[in-house]
Amino acid sequence: MSLTEPTSGLSECWRSASRGKLARGGAHVQRRSVIVAVVAGLAGLAAVAVAPPAASAAVKVPALIGDHMMVQAGQPVRLWGTAASEETVRATLAGREATTKADVAGRWRMALAAIPAGGPHVLVIQGQAPGSSALRFSDVWAGEVWLASGQSNMEFPLWRSTGGRDAARDGCAGMRLFTVAHATAALPLDDVKGAWQPCDAEKAAAFSGVAFHFGRELHRALGVPVGLIHASWGGTPAEAWTPRSALAAEASLRPMVDAFEQEQRDPERRAKAVRDLADWEARNFHQDTGNKGEARGFARADAPPAGWEKMNVPGTWEDAGLVIDGAVWFRREIELPPDWAGQELALSLGAVDDFDVTYWNGTRVGATGAETPQYWEAPRHYVVPGRLARAGRNVIAVRIFDHYGSGGFAGPADVMTVRRAAAGDGAGAGNALPLAGGWRYRIERRLKPIVADFSKRPRLPGADDSNSPTVLWNGMIAPVAGVPLAGVIWYQGESNALQANQYRTLFPTMIRGWRSTWGAPALPFMFVQLANFEDAAAATAPLGQGAWAELREAQATALRLAATGMAVTIDIGERNDIHPRNKLDVGRRLALQALAGVYRRDVIASGPRFHSAARAGAALRVRFTSVASGLVTADGAPPKGFLLAGADRVWHVADAVIDGDVVVLSSRDVPDPIAARYAWGNAPPATLINQADLPASPFRTDDWPTPPPAVSAQSH
Repeated sequence: MSLTEPTSGLSECWRSASRGKLARGGAHVQRRSVIVAVVAGLAGLAAVAVAPPAASAAVKVPALIGDHMMVQAGQPVRLWGTAASEETVRATLAGREATTKADVAGRWRMALAAIPAGGPHVLVIQGQAPGSSALRFSDVWAGEVWLASGQSNMEFPLWRSTGGRDAARDGCAGMRLFTVAHATAALPLDDVKGAWQPCDAEKAAAFSGVAFHFGRELHRALGVPVGLIHASWGGTPAEAWTPRSALAAEASLRPMVDAFEQEQRDPERRAKAVRDLADWEARNFHQDTGNKGEARGFARADAPPAGWEKMNVPGTWEDAGLVIDGAVWFRREIELPPDWAGQELALSLGAVDDFDVTYWNGTRVGATGAETPQYWEAPRHYVVPGRLARAGRNVIAVRIFDHYGSGGFAGPADVMTVRRAAAGDGAGAGNALPLAGGWRYRIERRLKPIVADFSKRPRLPGADDSNSPTVLWNGMIAPVAGVPLAGVIWYQGESNALQANQYRTLFPTMIRGWRSTWGAPALPFMFVQLANFEDAAAATAPLGQGAWAELREAQATALRLAATGMAVTIDIGERNDIHPRNKLDVGRRLALQALAGVYRRDVIASGPRFHSAARAGAALRVRFTSVASGLVTADGAPPKGFLLAGADRVWHVADAVIDGDVVVLSSRDVPDPIAARYAWGNAPPATLINQADLPASPFRTDDWPTPPPAVSAQSH
């Protein structure tokens, strides 16, 4: 399959897989957002415009309808948009046809009969008013469409994950990708920003790593095309993704809605919050005290090479072993062709975390600072004047200042280029010079990484704060709600880790709210249970305690809802990194849940699950289900991670012995055990697995109250 010819590649993939296909069975660190809310529209498949269009208005459709789109096989193909008032609109796709009439405001929607998996097809949408032109979309496929959402671990790009670049190069022509741009709103919007893209190495690298691996596993197992809609935002809580109606209907959550709406009506409160946040950041984040490197000649083309070391970019400098905040300079030499001399150039560096000043041959050509919304992920595009471009050797220098969290070039690699800027000269991807790879770096100012108490960080009230209730549902999910899906995958919870009791209600409420808006009470919902992670504030928690353990338990309670599945990741996290690099196993485990629960495939989808515990003298016998031919351990040693307690409720490490589908627990310190816990902590030992190499879920047999969690010193 050719990665450069995605349509033919998908055709070939479909033809080879369809011969044996099976029919579907069964049903970063938190940053402040300054996106201004756009208030418009209603939830669900809402109109694409609020004001009535003029009589001659052209037929328009939202972003999810376009070239390369994927529609859900076996379900009605839903289309919607705007046209002239009361205009008749006709659509055809794969031999199906439907006609509808726009309302007086010009809004229309229709559904075509379902089509089976396959393609490519051409979708034509035609207004019937005199002079109305047809919309024609090519390379349309039917397959399994999944929505991927959550916070930073879902947003984490494939290229930053372990083996991600290789996975992207392996090919994914059987998939289509759609990334929803970040957006907040006080009320549900009508549309999102984004576009369907054929999956190739370049697009895959920048896409969600978890979603990519999930989709690829499904594609391989089912032999049908897979479409992925990715809508996530790092550092965000579940309430931001929950419909207002769902929050308002739950008595314990209604105060969130009331407080948010009060904030919307109180400009003085907002102004004070902006000042308070600025003051807090000034006290808690490193401040740039000035560019000392420029005066020392770091930007000059003839700067001596002594003192400069090599680093491959893009990537954070922490990934390269440089665990600091502060100012670091990067330099790269590049050879320009003779005919580029004197030509204006377009320099693209991708995202830079946090701030940069960029030079070409010693002259400053661009800078991005805190005045730029979401500066840590804003792509850097700078113009190099023609007078600076010379044939042969040129030098790019970039000063990066990181005031907290990770620092460096945030990628992806393919966007780091320089090309001629003049229109019509043929400059494009094929004529761009790549800049990813080996650069030289030098430290200007070395600062100790920030450890701040983010629980005390002031919050910006209102719709422009991505943490506010409902705002991400309104801006990123409501505009696509109602689009037929195979299901949802979800990776979130870090930002709610200190509110586990509330999450027990909030998370199921969110799921029900999504299902209600989709009009699908059994919409499959597969989610990731938080991995092991322990920051400095939680490292001293007593044995058997941990805020993340409580949150994991709260997540697991959502399994009481029908058509849900949970991927356990207690074994693949990184103790000191909230963003574990292993996204392949996360995606694979989500795919196993979907294959078993949605597609009714005969696969082992879960590791050992607690069934019951019974006293046996001075021991507890803990029985498990989903043992898959027997319990074993990841390291071949006796199971680690079990705790025992007696009537005093003091936890002790238990000796554990496997006996078939039972683990026998005992401890010299607990002669009369009455309760057991497993993998109960923020980053506990956890070695129990089944023969399918899937980890046991954390659990406890008691229901004892827990003390307030330790305050986190890291933003999630």
